Amino acid sequence: MELYRIITMLLIVAHHFVVNSGVLNEAYEMPLSKNSIFLFLFGAWGKTGINCFMMITGYFMCKSNITLKKYLKLICEILFYNIVLALIFFAFGHGTIMDILNAFFLIRIIDSNHFFACFLVFYMMIPFLNILLRNLSKRQHGRLIGLLAFVYIFLSTMPKFNITTNYVSWFSVLYIIAAYIRFYPPLKRAWGRLTILFVATAVVSILVCLEAGVKLNKHAAYRFVTDSNTFLAFAISFCSFMLFLNLKIRKSKLINTIARSTFGVLCIHANSMTMINWLWKDCLNVSAAYKFPFMKLVIFSLLSVFGVFSVCVLVDFIRVNTVEKVFLSKLEHNRCFLRAKHKFEIT
Repeated sequence: MELYRIITMLLIVAHHFVVNSGVLNEAYEMPLSKNSIFLFLFGAWGKTGINCFMMITGYFMCKSNITLKKYLKLICEILFYNIVLALIFFAFGHGTIMDILNAFFLIRIIDSNHFFACFLVFYMMIPFLNILLRNLSKRQHGRLIGLLAFVYIFLSTMPKFNITTNYVSWFSVLYIIAAYIRFYPPLKRAWGRLTILFVATAVVSILVCLEAGVKLNKHAAYRFVTDSNTFLAFAISFCSFMLFLNLKIRKSKLINTIARSTFGVLCIHANSMTMINWLWKDCLNVSAAYKFPFMKLVIFSLLSVFGVFSVCVLVDFIRVNTVEKVFLSKLEHNRCFLRAKHKFEIT
């Protein structure tokens, strides 16, 4: 699962490499060229990656408890990167005083599409979801999943339906599905073959949509994988999750150490529009790379994604072993925290 967490975050970084850099504007100019097809496929798995990440959370947290310490640790990690990065960008002329002030207020970013704010709201719901799920029978749990799958996956995939959803509700759906897997482990099946089948289907859908888009003059390459709750995005995440859940590999301290910083990777590289513009447009200048020869573009893309991921892991590793360690040690002896932590817990 920790290896799966790493792969998931790499897919998310690759998605941001393509969709946040402006290179899609170049790709849509010649959508059927080799460079364009590569970029469309390279960046197609971000929403699938979000699903995978949340299913891992659901699988482990459905039998755990959210404590005040865990929640404060999560909030402080997000706030730390918000504030520190805003100060750094301001110092180098890439931000404003308002950006620094806004970095202190998580409430400013709560909307239906912002991952971090929605994740914090969803995280507070976990204790209540656990109470619900622990009091459902296997049949009731299965019927609930059937209802949610019909509304959130089937109807949302249909062209004529527009089911309004947001990350908070969709994260809850994934949590309920992952909890069912934890409570009632499915039979071992050919999850690897199913994963390959759905990935191949998604690739074909992207190519077909590109071809149709040329004829209809529409930008719809990601029509069937553009949202986390489309059928293909969910099917790939579910089957790959089951594949890695049943994968037996030797424990690795390196894998566990890197996996521990995957959320930090997200907090850093997708921190703000200032970070997004600086990283993908100013620093790496991804749009200009579109004109590279095909193999040079492939190598540049891979090195960029692995480079961003590695630097973010290193930064977060330093934070965990310095700032976070000091913060948690002081928190354990704080009187206000000791009085509040028991009231925070939901049983």
